[in-house]
Amino acid sequence: MARYAYSGRNRTGAAVKGDIEAPTRRDALRILATRGLQVSSVTENSPGAPAAKKAKLAKSASSESQAAEAGFNVSFGGKKDSTPKRSDRLAFLEALYDLTSSGLSAGEAVRLLSVRIKSPRMRALTQGLWDQLSEGVPLSRALGNFPQVFDPSTVNLISAGEATGSLNETLSRLIAYLVERKALQQQLLMALIYPFVLMGVAIILILIFLFVLLPRLQGLLTSLGEDMPTSTQILIAVSTFALHYGFFIIIGLALIGVSFWRWRHTEVGRLKSDAWLLGLPLMSRFLSTRTVLEFSQNLAVLLENGITASEALKMTERQITNRVHRAAFAEATARVLEGEALSAALTRTKTFPDLVLDRLSIGENTGNVGPSLRDIAKSHQKSITAQLNMFTNLIATGVLVCVFVGVGFIALAIVNAVFSASAGFKG
Repeated sequence: MARYAYSGRNRTGAAVKGDIEAPTRRDALRILATRGLQVSSVTENSPGAPAAKKAKLAKSASSESQAAEAGFNVSFGGKKDSTPKRSDRLAFLEALYDLTSSGLSAGEAVRLLSVRIKSPRMRALTQGLWDQLSEGVPLSRALGNFPQVFDPSTVNLISAGEATGSLNETLSRLIAYLVERKALQQQLLMALIYPFVLMGVAIILILIFLFVLLPRLQGLLTSLGEDMPTSTQILIAVSTFALHYGFFIIIGLALIGVSFWRWRHTEVGRLKSDAWLLGLPLMSRFLSTRTVLEFSQNLAVLLENGITASEALKMTERQITNRVHRAAFAEATARVLEGEALSAALTRTKTFPDLVLDRLSIGENTGNVGPSLRDIAKSHQKSITAQLNMFTNLIATGVLVCVFVGVGFIALAIVNAVFSASAGFKG
């Protein structure tokens, strides 16, 4: 049996150190995990250990540290169905929180998940994490080796939770934040589905009229030898043009769309297109509200979980979607790092609503920045919901009006043509 010196934190967050006997280092880690300890280091201190073995252990530890600092990515053999994705983050954190809140240590919880979980992607993720945790790598560093799943903000939050011994509380706040953000994304998606469904149905109906019913009617009227009404002639001309040139128009629009999409994914294109969006009346208010929601949610979670103000501001800046607002927030962050209050720095940018800045200023003056940001996030969450409902109603109404006008004109042209043919036949 070898003797190992260890250090870490117990379930109450208190720092602990000691020695333990175990056949191997991995066995020592498993014993400590069963005791509910969050281990930060385990080193062999057996006096009889050969010098070569010590050198090997030191080299191995150095290699692990260098790999972690370089942020190596864990490989999964190229199997797409078993490669963890960012969408697996919330499910993993929820499962981890359920187990750790029941009394298990983080390492034991990950080990149990790696055995019990059936999903290929989640199994690959938990097994990869356990392989590292069983070698003494802290949870936050293990998560950082999966950048495709865990972003730097999540890793830093977990690291702060480990350092302060409040991992469960950190997980709870992080999960609540991710659930709120996922709900907002789903709400935005659902708000767009209904108008697009209406638009798709309208396009299908109009195409049936133009390419199926109208050609038959045109053949009938031509055979009767009667002059067609103006509305019918316009409809036939549109149908003929669409029939001959519609394919080229679709190809052209597709090329324009792809070109715009690729240009927008450049930094210059993203900045300019975001500036254009801010120039639209209704869109400007919506984007401003979303930006306030993004930075208030992120900053509140980071500050309440022990992240320093400078790091929290920098991480929050990267989470802001609109590039114009991100640049304004970066400018404010630079002033805050020079000693200026955040509310005053944001006021100088002339980008964010005055009421938000006033509420933030009150929070700074009373020492309740986190709760103030939470309140700002809640109110803007409600505002986002109301604006999405308004957008849905406006778009749906606009699509319905266009459908009624288009179908009505087609019906009028067909009825006029039928009446004209009927009148000519009677004459």
